[in-house]
Amino acid sequence: MAENHHKVIIIGSGPSGLTAALYTSRANLNPLVFEGLQPGGQLTITTEVENYPGFEHGIQGPELMDIMRKQACRFGAKCAFKSVTEVDFSKRPFVVKAENETYTADAVIISTGASAKLLNIGSEKKYMGYGVSACATCDGFFFRNLKVLVVGGGDTAFEEASYLTKFASEVSLVHRRDEFRASKIMIERAKKNPKVKFITNAVIKEVLGKEEDGKKFVTGAILQNPKDGSTWEVAADGIFMAIGHQPNTSLFKGVLDMDETGYLKVKPGTTYTNIEGVFAAGDVADKTYRQAVTAAGSGCMAALDAQRWLEEHELA
Repeated sequence: MAENHHKVIIIGSGPSGLTAALYTSRANLNPLVFEGLQPGGQLTITTEVENYPGFEHGIQGPELMDIMRKQACRFGAKCAFKSVTEVDFSKRPFVVKAENETYTADAVIISTGASAKLLNIGSEKKYMGYGVSACATCDGFFFRNLKVLVVGGGDTAFEEASYLTKFASEVSLVHRRDEFRASKIMIERAKKNPKVKFITNAVIKEVLGKEEDGKKFVTGAILQNPKDGSTWEVAADGIFMAIGHQPNTSLFKGVLDMDETGYLKVKPGTTYTNIEGVFAAGDVADKTYRQAVTAAGSGCMAALDAQRWLEEHELA
């Protein structure tokens, strides 16, 4: 078991997890990172990233995560392409099980992220990153003077639609019902915006697109009325899924404190969870910003919190 003991184990490998790995490895804590089912996190399904500081001309999402991984490993971090299946935080050292192997750690940083809720249709997956997006603030800039659809009827959808009007020539909100769940003030604001249109009693049946010169792009969607089954086609250059996010925290239910949606609760201004020595960073504890740069920042915070906690308990 000794060879499977680590001062710090990091569960998750997006910007928060790999930044935490960078900082803890530079502090000679030799972290082990479990990369999970989606190594690199949500950025690996993103094409161009133009809003991450330090890359003047932008960078591909997978390339950015590869650079972050190599940087952390350069200082001694170890990355394991395994998924964690079980944790036991009731005793120290903490126990983490991954693919039938047991590991122990003095401190654990959780950076399992959150996943955008999607429609789960094949064409959506095909064009993800090529006109289909789940983040308006990440990708809105690419749709200047173009027509886009926003799928959803809650505050998230209305916020995304409002933001996209800064760039797009027309934003159509597509919602399966004729009434919206969003707050009244959000609905009124959208109705007053001449760029915002509403398509109610409609769901996306299929994303339409083309492939020319080796490049894929969205051209529209087939919509369907859920009541009578009728279908029709609409033209669009981009489709934004805004039906919410689901934090990847099922592993920690009944173990760590979380809100009604499943986001991990942390002590304000820190990354401390309700269990001493267990920290949370990135989208797994952030329902507000959900940006790569804020995730990286909280990964740094978690690493520093863990380092100081270990020093206080003479485990570093």
